[in-house]
Amino acid sequence: MDGTTEKKARLDNGSSVRPPNPYLEKQDVDVLFHIGLATDKDQLPARFGDVKFVCMGGSTTRMKRFAEFISERLGFGTQNGTVLTDLCSTDRYCMYKVGCVLSVSHGMGMPSISILLHELIKLVHYAGCKDVVFIRMGTCGGLGLKPGTVVVTDTAVNEMFEPAYKVPILGKIVSRPTQLSKEVATELLAAHDSNADYDVTTGNTMSTSDFYEGQARIDGAICEHTLEDKIAYLQAAYEAGVRNIEMEGTCLAAMCGAAKIKGAVVCVTLLDRLLGDQVTMTPEQHQEWEHRPQELLARFFINQLRKEGLY
Repeated sequence: MDGTTEKKARLDNGSSVRPPNPYLEKQDVDVLFHIGLATDKDQLPARFGDVKFVCMGGSTTRMKRFAEFISERLGFGTQNGTVLTDLCSTDRYCMYKVGCVLSVSHGMGMPSISILLHELIKLVHYAGCKDVVFIRMGTCGGLGLKPGTVVVTDTAVNEMFEPAYKVPILGKIVSRPTQLSKEVATELLAAHDSNADYDVTTGNTMSTSDFYEGQARIDGAICEHTLEDKIAYLQAAYEAGVRNIEMEGTCLAAMCGAAKIKGAVVCVTLLDRLLGDQVTMTPEQHQEWEHRPQELLARFFINQLRKEGLY
């Protein structure tokens, strides 16, 4: 058996993640440059093979707090002797492992999360992870929803309300369908505490390439559309089923779909964009609302682990 065949057999052994790239089989070593890991020196199966949930959010601070919360909420740190240490040897992203949960920052926007997803998909592949779920957790602008509402994405759509992620490759625009897991979305909705004083709902999520003009705001440095144009566009989005707006969901949905990984997006709304553009909640409200998706995910994790007899 030659080296390439041996490597392919090792990677395929027990792994449910198969990145659609035949050239990976021909690489003796793969350096995951932006998270600072490599297949030849970092013992990826031993360190990451038990990962079941990969949770991503924009802020490094938020994802460290999420790791601390999960460690306390689920007791993984105590059970597995896990030390809360940033596993990225670069400063591009942060990554914490708490039991079977990875908490990773993805930065802001689709170019940033795209780079991370390429490397995380390869990471769980090389580690031999089984039935892994990728979840983006974050904040967003709502449409017709009370601020503080948590939205579990049904379908991720682009600025034209299409269920597609479009990226230029080799001088051509490649359109990939967005594919999130309906099963995971249903289980996330079911995990909501009915006694909580906020709503968890579902709807389409629009992902944009910009926070200001791309989201029809009129408070950026440049604005060449009118208030009436803005309202008409956001109303059209609402009528197309869009209930929240953010900047990473279509990329995650398309890449998870291409790699056949179950994906989900869970975001809390900070304002109703039909009523204004400025984010004006208090720091206390921000902290409380930001915690709501975290609590939902903790309850989802517990439900899933109980099904497997692991909690």
